[in-house]
Order: sequence, then structure tokens, then C-alpha cells
Amino acid sequence: MKIISWNVNSVRARITNIVDYIKQSNPDILLLQEIKTQEISFPYEDFKNIGYNSYVFGQKSYNGVAIISKQKLEKINNSFIKDDLKQSRIITAELKFKKKKIELINIYVPNGNPVDTEKYEYKKEWLKIFISNVKKKIQKNSNILIAGDFNIIPEEIDVYDFKRYENDALGRLEIRKKYRELINLGFKDVYRSLNKTKQEYTFWDYFAGSWQKNYGMRIDHFLLSNSLIDNIKSININKKPRSKEKPSDHTPIELEII
Repeated sequence: MKIISWNVNSVRARITNIVDYIKQSNPDILLLQEIKTQEISFPYEDFKNIGYNSYVFGQKSYNGVAIISKQKLEKINNSFIKDDLKQSRIITAELKFKKKKIELINIYVPNGNPVDTEKYEYKKEWLKIFISNVKKKIQKNSNILIAGDFNIIPEEIDVYDFKRYENDALGRLEIRKKYRELINLGFKDVYRSLNKTKQEYTFWDYFAGSWQKNYGMRIDHFLLSNSLIDNIKSININKKPRSKEKPSDHTPIELEII
């Protein structure tokens, strides 16, 4: 089974690229972040026409997450986190896979910049609540997949120039510790687990030729609970969509489980 995560930076603006990518990569499930549209404006038909169901938690102009799936998913939930700011950042669903019930958790973590504003405080509080809720969830179901745009640079190897980001909301030590705290609940960062020293990125800014210079960072992740580690076949960062015309500033991560 192929499960893909992709921050598309506006699903409607990128729909042609997204549909072309789906036709080429043929995922079973596609987890989208930053769809930037309400449910009423989501392009359900574009996905239905190529054989996919859409489960959407949208928001006007900002944020928003969705799960696109070939098979029908169960227990769709938009309230994993009680968000005081009412931002659409997380959608969960239950996937039946080889007699297992896997909890899919698709997240778009707050960016948190600038660090001296309430945006950073919101990010810290969001992560605190998220980790607490995952801790409760894993006690009920040990089969959990968390994927999406974490807006966290886990290690120095995960960015082209760590010095530039060590006091940024994506690279600050206390934020990276939150990531480690989440993993310590019983997860593996699948990409880093299989690629100990490889330096690849999932995001390149639109500015200053970042893509051309490979000034990127790895901030989109798959975390898989330890009970599912033996099911991993492969993980791949597919850079091709980032090179397309009018691309998202993120590129897809592709996980295969067996």
C-alpha cells in the first residue's frame, strides 16, 4: 500500500499538478496539507473522476487538511485537538490494513514565526496538546501513522544551513525536543530510520533561488508506531513535483507498507 503526504499550498491552485501526480504515482491514500479552501469549495469531483474519495477539514484561505483515498475510510474525525483559534490543522481516520486498524493522523503544525509573537506560543501549546492526545490514543490503538507538514527541522542534517535556523520556530531546541518527545511515545521517523546520513529535503522556499541552489529543509515527516515498523517497504522523497510549473513549495513523501 502506498501512502503519500504532501503540503500542496492550495489544492485549487495546484489541482492540475496534483491530478497529474496521482495518475503517475497511483497512491492508495494521499494526505494533503495547507489546502487553503473550505469544504464547499474543495475539488471533490476532480478526485472522484480518478477513483478517489475525499475527506476534508477546510478553512477559508488558510490551513486546511484532507485525506484522499481509493478505499472508504472510517471514523473520520476533525476534532482530535480542541483548537481555541479554530484553525483546521488535523484530520484523522481509521484504515483497515491486513487485519489491523491503523489510525491515520494527518497534521499541519503551526509555523510559529516570528518567535517573539503569539504565533510561537500557539505552536508550543498546539504541540503540547497534540502530544498529550497521541499519548492517550496510543494506549487504545498501538497502530498509528502520523504524517504531514510538521514545520520542525529534527536535526542539523535536515536543513542546508542549520546556523540560520537554530533560533527559528522550525529549528529551535525546545521545538526539536517536542518532536523527540513525540517519537519517544513509541514511533520511528521513517525517513531518518531508513536513511541515517542522507541529506534530502521536502521544502524549498520560493524566494532567492532556493530550489535551484538546493537551499531546502526536511520538515514533512512520516512517524510510524513501533508496532508497524515491520510493515515498511520503502520511503521516498519525490522531488519531481517541485520542479513543475507553478509548484507547491513542498514536495511529496511516499511511504510503502506491506
